[in-house]
Amino acid sequence: MAVRPLPKNQSLSASSQRSLFIGLAYAILLVWFTLAIAPFVWTFLTSIKRPVDAFAIPPVWNFTPTLMAYQQLWLQEGFYRYLINSAIISIGTVTISISIGCLAGYALSRYRGVSGFWILFAAFVFRALPRMAFLLPFFYIAQLTRTHDTHLLVILALVAINQPFTIWMLRSFFAEIPESLEESAMIDGCNRFQAFWYVIVPIMAPGIVTASIFSLLLAYNEFLIPLVLTATQATPMPVAISQFGAEDIRYWSISAAGAISISLPIVLIILFLQRYLIRGLTAGAVKG
Repeated sequence: MAVRPLPKNQSLSASSQRSLFIGLAYAILLVWFTLAIAPFVWTFLTSIKRPVDAFAIPPVWNFTPTLMAYQQLWLQEGFYRYLINSAIISIGTVTISISIGCLAGYALSRYRGVSGFWILFAAFVFRALPRMAFLLPFFYIAQLTRTHDTHLLVILALVAINQPFTIWMLRSFFAEIPESLEESAMIDGCNRFQAFWYVIVPIMAPGIVTASIFSLLLAYNEFLIPLVLTATQATPMPVAISQFGAEDIRYWSISAAGAISISLPIVLIILFLQRYLIRGLTAGAVKG
């Protein structure tokens, strides 16, 4: 039986509805993008204005850009010290978290016992607890061990808090890799660790990079834990910028310059590693 073609007006109506839907979707995305980027743009404009222009009402749009806030932040206030602290804390947290997370995630992805489920469940519950539940214990430990205001204390605290997230994430990536790969390597003479290191880890590179980026973001942007566990020597950048503008609005331009300075390293890291991040996030989406 021959199939009748749709009437011309009905075909045009379907095409119009599709075009309307696509236009509406783009409009919603444009509104979302504008709302998401507006605070960053406003902060950047504030950082390159003079204080008299930055807080004028109505806002001043025609102004002469100046880097005075950045010069005062980096040269006079010594903001580079806080950048070094943030780098030490973030790199240390990522190194320890990923090292433990890879081993734990691989073991839990291959272990079929009931205890593996309870370990993952306990990690999930531990990660769901609010930050305030850890502040007093960590502060008490810092006083007992005399490690308050040290990089080591902040690193260990952030590892303890963010490790469950890293284990869950890496475990999901390892679960997508067939067990036959390491079994073949062990048949060829490798032991379990050699099969893990030489076969599984290279395949897991995008997933490890993805977990490292998220672990870096969690450590780099943390505010509450370093606020309590540091004073002057190990203060990271998120805590440092809170010192500017608390009492005098003349320092708010410096605080805005600090916020932009904090954002730029993360933006550069994401741009440099975006292809690994995309591969890691889509790993396992399509099974062969």
